[in-house]
Amino acid sequence: MCTCTGNCVASKPEARSTWEQLQDFSHEQVSASSKQNAAKRAILLFDTTARMWERGNGLTAGEQRMEHDDNPPKLSPAALRPLYRHVWYYNLKIPLFYGLLGSAGYVAWTTSQVWVERLMYVVMGYLWMSIVTFMHDCTHGVLFKARWKNWAFGLFSTLPLIITFIAFKEDHLEHHRYNRSPKDPDAFTMGDRTLADFLLFYAYVLLGGILTIVQFVMLYPAQKFRGTKLAVHGAELALRVVVYTGLLLWTRQLGVLDRFLKLWLIPGYIFSLLNSMRFIAEHYDTPWEAGQLLGTRTILSNQAHSFFWNNINYHIGHHVYPGVPWYNLQKLHAALGPEMARQGAVVERSYLTVFWQACLRGPESRGRNAQARADRIARVAQIGGGIH
Repeated sequence: MCTCTGNCVASKPEARSTWEQLQDFSHEQVSASSKQNAAKRAILLFDTTARMWERGNGLTAGEQRMEHDDNPPKLSPAALRPLYRHVWYYNLKIPLFYGLLGSAGYVAWTTSQVWVERLMYVVMGYLWMSIVTFMHDCTHGVLFKARWKNWAFGLFSTLPLIITFIAFKEDHLEHHRYNRSPKDPDAFTMGDRTLADFLLFYAYVLLGGILTIVQFVMLYPAQKFRGTKLAVHGAELALRVVVYTGLLLWTRQLGVLDRFLKLWLIPGYIFSLLNSMRFIAEHYDTPWEAGQLLGTRTILSNQAHSFFWNNINYHIGHHVYPGVPWYNLQKLHAALGPEMARQGAVVERSYLTVFWQACLRGPESRGRNAQARADRIARVAQIGGGIH
């Protein structure tokens, strides 16, 4: 479940001066005799900004190459700089959402009305998506300025989810690096429409939480982790064993183990259903091996949904410029609007509509995807681009 270009350096104070140099340089009138030196200077400036962003956010060179290869929209540094800027008070939503989550849990625990209890479980599952979308920004190092704060929140917020933060982070960054390609670890919806493909697809729809735990606890770490990453993953799992064991023994001693499990697992399952819907809607049936802008879907949905899910629905902008924090994604969407319309980017209005269509169609195949892309291009040509 993102790569970064040199453009992302605008979010880091130490890199802005370099970008300003680059912007000034781009407007210089260079004489014919100095063009070769000017080209070298430009390359040096780009390399410097790339290294600064890598050091600040822990992003790999491979991630940055992906967006250069995709030829993303060239928003100017002046346009990007305010979008990358961190504004601390937006993150006051974090204690707000944890407060709402705790309040819903308290009502579910204390109410004598079954329908109220069940409603609170639904509310908790929905709010867990709010927390997870904050954690998602931590994987890109953009929820907080300080790297350690992103790690701290990532570790804390994933504790109830069983999965480890490092596994989610590494898988997610690899997904961005190879978005909608054979190397994308999250592109399991693409296959040959065999029986196994159908079983996996609908198992994820119904039991996505369990499959996600298997992926991030066992499969992905076994395939990818060695050395320090494996040690961190193991330490996170050990922490979970200690915390879960302590909670289970404590609630059993108090005689409320069954209530505790209901309060934990039922909202967790509701969250997994919502997460499956969101995850499939973000990329299902978008053009295969077409880069970040075309290989991603934005869901306009509504402002209430955008508020609680921290603008994750504006997913095209996030994939093109993953260094932009959640509270600026709607502004980024507006800035990218002309280019998205020109290229015929996939923008839809409803999560439920996209998810329901995916459930009816089942797993993808390259042939069906190519045909869908041809139909989309023809449709965009007829209407001159825009939402479709």
